Amino acid sequence: MSERDVGQLHSADDLIAAVEQYGFLPFFRNEIHGFSIEELCPPELWFADDVDGPWEWKGPAARSGKCLYGKLFNKKAGFVSREWIPDFANFRRDGYDFDARWDDGLASYKDKELYEAIDGEGGMLSKRLKEALNYRKGGNTGFETCITRLQMQSYVCIADFVYMQDRYGRPYGWGVAEYATPEELFGYDLITSAYQRDPQESKERILKHLQSRLPNATEMQLEKIIKG
Repeated sequence: MSERDVGQLHSADDLIAAVEQYGFLPFFRNEIHGFSIEELCPPELWFADDVDGPWEWKGPAARSGKCLYGKLFNKKAGFVSREWIPDFANFRRDGYDFDARWDDGLASYKDKELYEAIDGEGGMLSKRLKEALNYRKGGNTGFETCITRLQMQSYVCIADFVYMQDRYGRPYGWGVAEYATPEELFGYDLITSAYQRDPQESKERILKHLQSRLPNATEMQLEKIIKG
């Protein structure tokens, strides 16, 4: 199936279907023409007042159990289908569970604090996470850098978005991200099911898959997507 087989997106279900067809799908446009939710979604659905669009769909997609969501591609948002999460995690983690990465001196203390807080709670809203670890004025700095790195390495993902509500119970504003570990959302057995492979083998499997879905993309372009 190629990029020509994916039609325009008009719902969260359409978005999930596109992620499942591609296996990997950045939220924003990138070097590979047409390979983004931004380009697959009709322009009139972006920031529409009377109908949901991709900003609203990302929450239902993230909590569907069918795809992983977070800052996964060049520190920007995107999705990975459930089928491809194991190889994605194996490659991005380079074969390391977080504890092993820490033990080998490959993770910062701030990353460790954030990861352990999220892992210990099963999921935490970004606002609560910042409060718990003193990411406030005059306190810790670098929250976005650390939480983005943990997502890029696939140790943390976004499980959902929580919206403020007006007096009529209607959601408004930007949703607050709820962070969790992929293991919490999809189960340890699934996430680690590609650990028996060398991380480079997982990378080659992903590359071959994307070449079949995106025949017009160059290997260099695909490598940038895979490596993040």
